[in-house]
Amino acid sequence: MEQLQQMASTSTARARFPVSLFSLTAGAFAIGMTEFVIMGLLPNVAHDLHVTISQAGQLITSYALGVAVGAPILAIATHRLPQKLLLSLLMVLFIIGNGIAAIAPNYAVLMAARLFTALAHGTFFGVGSVIAANLVSPHRRAAAVSVMMAGLTVANIIGVPFGTYIGQHLGWRASFGAVVIMGIISFIGITMLIPKMRQGQSSSLIRQFRALVQPKLLLVLGTGAIGCSSLFLVFTYIAPILEQVTGFAEHSVTWILVLFGFGVTIGNILGGKLADWKLMPTMIGTFAILVVVLVILALVQHVPVATVVIIFIWGVASFCVLPGLQVRIMTLAKDAPALASTSNHSALNLGNAGGAFLGGLVINYVGLAALPWFGALLSLCGLLLALVSFVWDKKTGEPR
Repeated sequence: MEQLQQMASTSTARARFPVSLFSLTAGAFAIGMTEFVIMGLLPNVAHDLHVTISQAGQLITSYALGVAVGAPILAIATHRLPQKLLLSLLMVLFIIGNGIAAIAPNYAVLMAARLFTALAHGTFFGVGSVIAANLVSPHRRAAAVSVMMAGLTVANIIGVPFGTYIGQHLGWRASFGAVVIMGIISFIGITMLIPKMRQGQSSSLIRQFRALVQPKLLLVLGTGAIGCSSLFLVFTYIAPILEQVTGFAEHSVTWILVLFGFGVTIGNILGGKLADWKLMPTMIGTFAILVVVLVILALVQHVPVATVVIIFIWGVASFCVLPGLQVRIMTLAKDAPALASTSNHSALNLGNAGGAFLGGLVINYVGLAALPWFGALLSLCGLLLALVSFVWDKKTGEPR
């Protein structure tokens, strides 16, 4: 009887996520705030720094490009550092970058601060994903990654509206000050809660590059970059769509975006659980759902109630694919999991920047209402690439 009780308690302990995992969630929350909060403060920033709205918008594009280009370089330069130390140093960079942004005297300094901060973003999620996966048993790796990524999604529900509120009432610099405080809290959590993990012998750079440039891994990176770019192609311009096409008042948009944030949080957790069960079928099914949802959005975007419902479902589907994508990449790149995981965030941000840019072209040459159609097309490309990867696995006899 005692043995059964001990076995039950051991099983329960394993079923729980370690507290240290949630320090990574806090870091993801802080990074999510600094990436997205500026979207709601562009008019304030533009007015204060005497630039146009489009110039202020480049602070978003440059951040995404900074992640895309800088993250792999930083990951390569720091690949021999212990992972806990590296995470701590990244949060220090994050705190410094946002501190400079809060006191930036002009547009150029703010742009430089955003680029500096972006260096920490991709590498944090790359290394953090590896640590999260190692904190739990192998069959719960995707769920653990989704718990860490939940910080990014919760930032969209709580952090971004809260930061926008602070910025609108106390000035946009106060929003970056709030992000600095979140960064300090995350730094304390990482240094105190993340255990010192045994780090195997680091692979040589040549071996890591070979792991990274294998065709199957590049296919998965391309799947994420192209398939997920549909999110930013539409979401970057969601406010004008809701106001000019659907007919919502400006004050209603905030609450619709909060609902979208709830959707992405649910999708992130659900995606982790489904990917631990069936990884590739989850990716394929999610991309298929994204195609259907964006087509429906294109058809019903003139109907307010239907649009709100579809936007929530779109949020669920958009983030459902990410945990499985991250674990898939780490599994393929066994000799360079951190570099590959970081490269995934680099590819996703490149897709984000490309999607936002393509969305601008669509608006100029076709019209605002056409954005969901083009988003569906990009998700369809992601679906086809995921199917190619699935068939490739089937032919080589690899687990799916």
